Amino acid sequence: MGRGAEVAGEFDDIRERLELIAEELADLGMQRLRESIDAGGSELPADERRLAKARRAVEKAAYVLREPDDH
Repeated sequence: MGRGAEVAGEFDDIRERLELIAEELADLGMQRLRESIDAGGSELPADERRLAKARRAVEKAAYVLREPDDH
């Protein structure tokens, strides 16, 4: 196995962990929304916006690691 394959394997592991983190952030955001609705809130909770922003950033990082090498 060449160095390129080793690096790709490392990227796959990190990408998979990032995808799991993105799912956790999405779940936590949905939980915050449910809690807000249950409490009678009519606006998005501030931390839900932060969670959504963080989720998008993590998803972008996972996508970048999924892209083929430009060599």
